[in-house]
Amino acid sequence: MWIVYGVIFAYYLIATLLPIDKIIGKIYPIFGCILLLSALGVFIGLFVKGYKLDELWEQSSFFTNPFGERFIPIFFVTVACGITSGFHSTQSTIISRTMSNEHEGRMTFYNMMILEGFIAMVWAAAAMGAVNLSLVTNDTLHTQATTVVGTVAKDMLGSVGGMIAIIGVIVLPITTGDTALRSLRIMAGDALHIDSSKKKNNLLLALPIFAVVAGVLIFAKANSDSFGILWRYFSWANETIAVFSFTLISVYMSKNKMPYLMALLPGMFYMYVVCAYILSAKIGFGLSWTESYITAAALTAAYTAALVTVCQKREKTA
Repeated sequence: MWIVYGVIFAYYLIATLLPIDKIIGKIYPIFGCILLLSALGVFIGLFVKGYKLDELWEQSSFFTNPFGERFIPIFFVTVACGITSGFHSTQSTIISRTMSNEHEGRMTFYNMMILEGFIAMVWAAAAMGAVNLSLVTNDTLHTQATTVVGTVAKDMLGSVGGMIAIIGVIVLPITTGDTALRSLRIMAGDALHIDSSKKKNNLLLALPIFAVVAGVLIFAKANSDSFGILWRYFSWANETIAVFSFTLISVYMSKNKMPYLMALLPGMFYMYVVCAYILSAKIGFGLSWTESYITAAALTAAYTAALVTVCQKREKTA
């Protein structure tokens, strides 16, 4: 396992330091093909295998799943990237340097998010079907996501196709890591006004970042539930970044006499989701659901009032 960690760590370091067309630009088309083929294979398998797609929430109620978790906010944090991904907004640091025209943003960002939503829904449906067919148990679904992926992939696509599907899923967190680290290095350089054209400067910026990464890897190996803990924090942070993104878009739209409610409304919803989640979660404040919901509502109301005030002022001065 340490060898695997070492290889991933070395890849992250290379992808962070070298120009984007040297590593990321060459292997991402391959990663993309694997991901799409595996998702399409599972999508077709849902119908060929006749997976029964009854919602897991129906086993208890619409608002509470079999583990006592509430549909809001748990669902919207669990299927984070497939619904609204704030993390993707950080990729503008990289993409803005590779696009030749602003109009390419629709295909690069919007359409790709629609595609990722499709992939997320395919795997969500596969997980539901696997439980309903008793291929995996509720407890396995809740605690061992990797086991569920392997079981579904092999059942639908056989040994070879299943392995490709598993690789396609593994690609997701790996590509999350390399682009996150590269974006962080670029943003740090921009904020500190460091010339990124010099390799020495890039290395100096990368060293403290990878010191943190090394610490995370050690934690991941030492703690049996480390991945679950890290992933829950990542999912929450992902949607929290989305709130900042919606806020920025709202202000931008108001300044340009555009209907900023288009960004304000989803921003309000996700402000409520991230607040309710971190207030109630064990990795957060551990409050009761009632306390979490009421406090989240108050924080969302304050956020909305402040943002509307700012947007109205910018509309008047535009």
